[in-house]
Amino acid sequence: MALGTVRIPRAVKADGKPLAAGSYQVRLTPEESKPDAVGASEKLERWVEFVQKGSVKGREVVSIVPQAEIKLVQKDTPPATNGSKVQMLKGNDYMRVWINKGGNHYLIHLVPA
Repeated sequence: MALGTVRIPRAVKADGKPLAAGSYQVRLTPEESKPDAVGASEKLERWVEFVQKGSVKGREVVSIVPQAEIKLVQKDTPPATNGSKVQMLKGNDYMRVWINKGGNHYLIHLVPA
């Protein structure tokens, strides 16, 4: 499932591998993150792919947060419905890609390269 297109402003690492700066289509896969988190009751950790010109350039785990729970997880203003935002956080220690689509929020955390 396509979540949207995001622009990564600088090189990062996705799943420990380099991902160049640029625009990517973010695609949710059916593959669940393993191992399951202790106490997790739903399958809210999955893999996303970063796609450019039809080719997968990287992948990373995404945390899926239902709309009703986002205020419990994030204090920032969320992106508009069907929108996204990309931010450097915590003293430039990581980059967050936040996508708001279909009643869920998708949070991806990448490490600068």
